[in-house]
Amino acid sequence: MGRIVVLGTILAAAMGSAIALAQGEIGDPGRGQLVYEANCLRCHGKNLDGNGPDGWRLIVPPANFQSLASRSKADWELMVPILDGVMFTPMHGWRGRLKSDQIRDVLSYIRMMAPFEEVR
Repeated sequence: MGRIVVLGTILAAAMGSAIALAQGEIGDPGRGQLVYEANCLRCHGKNLDGNGPDGWRLIVPPANFQSLASRSKADWELMVPILDGVMFTPMHGWRGRLKSDQIRDVLSYIRMMAPFEEVR
């Protein structure tokens, strides 16, 4: 039972920081494009469709930000994997590697290129 509490605490902290970042200042998509091209494009692709030049080599395919599954996520839901990575996948976290404003900028760029789409 103790492990579940610890895992829940870690998850809550990760979500909390992602929500705070996502609800904070809006990033600059122009700067975000530069950060994306330097750090994300090789896997997620120029069109943010998961078809980057290195993506085909990965055991778990990179996220396709153009898909309805990604476009319908709230900003914080995109922010959690950017910050902390995705367990058992090649997606590593950028917390501590990028500054908070760079992460907000990348999210703004992703949203500019693949706008939120509510699922009804």
